[in-house]
Amino acid sequence: MKSTKRLWRWLALIFVLSFGALGYLGWQIYLSAPPIPNRVVSADGDVLFTHDQIQLGQQAWLSAGGQQLGTVWGHGAYVAPDWSADWLHREAVALQARRLAEQQQGGLPVGDVQRAAVDQAVRDEMRRNTYDEASGDVRVTAERAQAIRAVAAHYEGLFGNDPALDKLRDQYAMTADALPEAGQRQALTAFFFWSAWAAATDRPGEAGLSYTSNWPHEPMVGNTMSASAAMWSMASIILLLAGIAAMLWLHKADEGDEVAVVPKADPLLGAKATPSMKATRKYFFVVIGLMLLQIGMGAITAHYAVEGQSFFGIPLAQVLPYTISRTVHTQIGVFWIATAWLATGLYVAPLLSGREPRLQKLGVDALFWALIIVVLGSTITGWLGTLQHRGVDFSFWLGNQGLEYTSMGRVWQILLFIGLLFWVFLLGRALWPALMKPSQTRGLIAMVFLSATCIGGFYATSLAWGQHTHYSMVEYWRWWLVHLWVEGFFEVFATAVVALIFTNLGLVSAPSANRAIVAETIVFLFGGILGTLHHLYWTGSPTSVIAVGAVFSALEVVPLTLIGLEALQTYRRSKNVAWLGAYKWVILSFVAVGFWNTVGAGLLGFAINPPASLYYVQGLNMTAAHGHAALFGVYGMLGIGLMLFCLRGLYDRALHADKFLKPAFWSLNIGLAMMVFMSLLPAGIYQAYESITRGLWYARSPEVIHSKLMETLVWLRVPGDIVFAAGSIFLAVYALFLLRRRAADRLPAAGAAPARGR
Repeated sequence: MKSTKRLWRWLALIFVLSFGALGYLGWQIYLSAPPIPNRVVSADGDVLFTHDQIQLGQQAWLSAGGQQLGTVWGHGAYVAPDWSADWLHREAVALQARRLAEQQQGGLPVGDVQRAAVDQAVRDEMRRNTYDEASGDVRVTAERAQAIRAVAAHYEGLFGNDPALDKLRDQYAMTADALPEAGQRQALTAFFFWSAWAAATDRPGEAGLSYTSNWPHEPMVGNTMSASAAMWSMASIILLLAGIAAMLWLHKADEGDEVAVVPKADPLLGAKATPSMKATRKYFFVVIGLMLLQIGMGAITAHYAVEGQSFFGIPLAQVLPYTISRTVHTQIGVFWIATAWLATGLYVAPLLSGREPRLQKLGVDALFWALIIVVLGSTITGWLGTLQHRGVDFSFWLGNQGLEYTSMGRVWQILLFIGLLFWVFLLGRALWPALMKPSQTRGLIAMVFLSATCIGGFYATSLAWGQHTHYSMVEYWRWWLVHLWVEGFFEVFATAVVALIFTNLGLVSAPSANRAIVAETIVFLFGGILGTLHHLYWTGSPTSVIAVGAVFSALEVVPLTLIGLEALQTYRRSKNVAWLGAYKWVILSFVAVGFWNTVGAGLLGFAINPPASLYYVQGLNMTAAHGHAALFGVYGMLGIGLMLFCLRGLYDRALHADKFLKPAFWSLNIGLAMMVFMSLLPAGIYQAYESITRGLWYARSPEVIHSKLMETLVWLRVPGDIVFAAGSIFLAVYALFLLRRRAADRLPAAGAAPARGR
């Protein structure tokens, strides 16, 4: 057996150095973020916007739906425009029109030469950085001030109730009076102007490179892809190929590791479910209920891309507008997956240690109801706050913060943080005997506990931003939560639990599993921690973020290339053992995780991660294709596999109607593939073409979003949605069959002691 001590040292070193580098780059983002001017002043001395208005405008946009209603700097929803790109284009067009009008009024000819001169003047004017550090003011010409006022009037009417913009609101899936207060609408225009100003204005000392590294693509203002984006994209591809080659070499070198001898009988067949283990049953039924709710909200949200305020003619947006349905769809997805993983941890802890701590069941029950309160409370207050326009303070503290995947109000975030710490406490006290006792699986158990501790502790990043935090830093901390918490530590936790499951079933030898889990965690965190930065290329960050993010996001893909192969090999070994038939759909769920890790997270993820690609496709349906394939295909199927394993031990084997699991498994995976490859990916490719040829503003415009081709692609999502929904219904029917009669306390071969770490 090869020692893992050196691997653990490497893991600790990489953890410390990577987070040190991520923290340092966060400080650099803070220092180089686009300044928020004290005033935006015209040459005539008129004050167009103030610092306070820009900050209030950020809060107003978030309270109106925020990243569930279009995007700023590319992050958010896909039906409404990217407001920074949209403002930038509208302002450039308005300024160009005024310059041309001046030419005509002066009696000058307006031919190709004169038009080219006007175009160059517009580019020069919008790229010129007039921010004065001493006064904190940004000064604009009188002509540009007129263009700014015209664009601002458009947005005030759009977020108000101007009847002339009813059709456009419908195309954007917006409701009238998204911001009923005139002062907040005026502040909103200040924020949109600032986000567009930062996207076009040259950084001090870096001519030709804006604060957002020339994102979005907008030829009218000279926003084209930078040389650094192209260079680091090529470097990332080279590193990806080198990393895959190294991983294959290491994998080949490890083939001599000890091979597990599969037992002749199920080692877990006689395991007794303790009271706290039984208490996790209700978690899994809630998981299925939340999954059904998420799918329903997803169908409504997708349909709004065709009928902006109706669902097959029903004016559903009056009570469930797009911003709410999409918020619920994205947030509930995180909730049900996380709940499945949390419940699995509570189930396996006593199973591994053979000990039921005192009052553990009470703790499991209390945590369940606390989670129910957070889920229902945050959903209801978010819905009411948006529907009733409760204002910026209510949205931040209790309602919908308007931030994708972390939209719940601050009060609910604090409560969830406390709940997660309580979960770590429950898990730790149940695992402690196994952690203290030398065994072959102690390394795996330690990884479960350490990753669980990180899950609880790192949710504190959801509390790192406030109402007045600079938008660049809001995005920095939000991706700490979404990328590191969900995609990082939860994935390490789940992978370690799966390794323990396979080890206890005898499919994998304990020494091999110990070494593999530490090695895979090293590789994953080596790329994953600093790979967080690939979300921040265009959020007002320095160009060093592009370099580091491109390199390490490429390395994120490397370990994914072998996961599918390893899962498939495990399944093939299991087919020759009769008793493993009871775990067939558990194992196949993990095989599906490997497949979607390779396709959804790996191929589709790397298709958009290099800076040269993301420059054109950020905020388009290419991102949605990757998101659906990775979130449900990887994390969702992992949650389902863990749930099925736990239910197998919580209910008498005779109660399991496995005939429903086959159509559930295949419908979920085939439906997801249909959804991604028949609808989302083709839509993203079409939008990418328009973004490259004309600019991001056009790829997100109603002319493209509501073109015949795009709406046809939306309708092509329906067959996949139906197949996918059928799979979830089969899964629900399977769960209902478990409730046909009271579950037995013991499995058929009861009498054996609880399974312990081997």
